[in-house]
Amino acid sequence: MEIIFDQSLVEAHRRRALLRGDPKASFLLDIVAQELADRVGVVERHFDKAMELHGYTGTAARLLAETGKVGEIERVETDQGFRWNDGPVTIAPLERIPAEPASLNLLVSPLSLHLTNDTPGAFIQARRALKPDGLFLAAIPGSGTLQELREALLVAEAELTGGASPRVIPFADVRDIGALLQRAGFALPVADAETYTVRYESLFGLLRDLRAMGMTNPLAARSRTPVPRRFFLRAAEIYAERFSDPDGRVRATFSIIYVSGWAPHGSQQKPLKPGSAKRRLSEALGVEEHSLRNSDES
Repeated sequence: MEIIFDQSLVEAHRRRALLRGDPKASFLLDIVAQELADRVGVVERHFDKAMELHGYTGTAARLLAETGKVGEIERVETDQGFRWNDGPVTIAPLERIPAEPASLNLLVSPLSLHLTNDTPGAFIQARRALKPDGLFLAAIPGSGTLQELREALLVAEAELTGGASPRVIPFADVRDIGALLQRAGFALPVADAETYTVRYESLFGLLRDLRAMGMTNPLAARSRTPVPRRFFLRAAEIYAERFSDPDGRVRATFSIIYVSGWAPHGSQQKPLKPGSAKRRLSEALGVEEHSLRNSDES
């Protein structure tokens, strides 16, 4: 398994953000938590036992409870400090789902799976943890996220040093995430993306929020060389030149992939086998059917 993320650094960043406790920096988690709760709210069933994976603030768990569709909700975090006022949490590493096989009706992951080194394995764990007809929901930052920041940092570093090192983590494509759902054995897999644009006075406002979210660079291949202040000043200039609005504020893109998949169950809809249709497509559409063969071939 390739080590992309330094998990000790991921934990250090999350704990630092926790200690600072900037409530304004939770806006992305709040959006995602509401979206996940809304998706559970429209499902016509009740989930007796649920688990929230590394939700950081516990907002997703709270909003899930408010839907009335969820019974017991277990929160999983890497540190007891993430407990807040919502009762105890189960402690587990970011890459392990601490649930017995077929023990959950609902498993929700708000903004944590993008930091796993073995994301396919995490999806497989999620599938195994669910009871038949159990639901897995996740929100995962996808390709396009922080694309402006990535470009500004790369260009600034290339100008100043003649090279570049990874400073923004890689994000998966929605098709790749959908393929992971299928590979893990989920039924009725769905992956769709929503793009959110956040505006700042400058690049430095964005960097402050990323630090307060615990989302600063945790790449194992990151440069260890200290960065001079002029690097960030030049990056801020490039960011403003390329990604500012008429009022001078700059844009930051967050593309969130929402995924859902069900543990297989006999009651679920299944695709028809090829050739099993009882009506021709032309009949359903009310059009005349024509052969594509040339008349002289008959």
